[in-house]
Amino acid sequence: QVRLVESGGGSVQAGGSLRLSCASSGDPYSTYCMGWFRRGPGKEREGVAGIASDGTTSYANFVKGRFTISQDNTRKNLYLQMNDLKPEDTAMYYCAARWPGPCDIKVVVPAAADSAYWGQGTQVTVSS
Repeated sequence: QVRLVESGGGSVQAGGSLRLSCASSGDPYSTYCMGWFRRGPGKEREGVAGIASDGTTSYANFVKGRFTISQDNTRKNLYLQMNDLKPEDTAMYYCAARWPGPCDIKVVVPAAADSAYWGQGTQVTVSS
């Protein structure tokens, strides 16, 4: 069992920054995929950034160099640094771990994401 707890969300103006954190506990998952997803108002869930056990990172096209995913050496803490935030980034952001298949966030299929461990989410609101 893996437990994930997100923090760091909040309200910012466009162009601002936030750093999301995800603290994990439970089974060791040093070889698993980890990442961030989001669900905006009236939108479907979408992958934002992913990281593999070897440190390989992947990002959704809409990130365009604005976000950086990272983890500490224990892989028990996952981060998402978000810069130059835009109103369209407004969403609930979720930390996820241990989905089957590729860690590349751009190719994670919904069924795989559904089988991951999930946190409760942290709200990010960006005003114009």
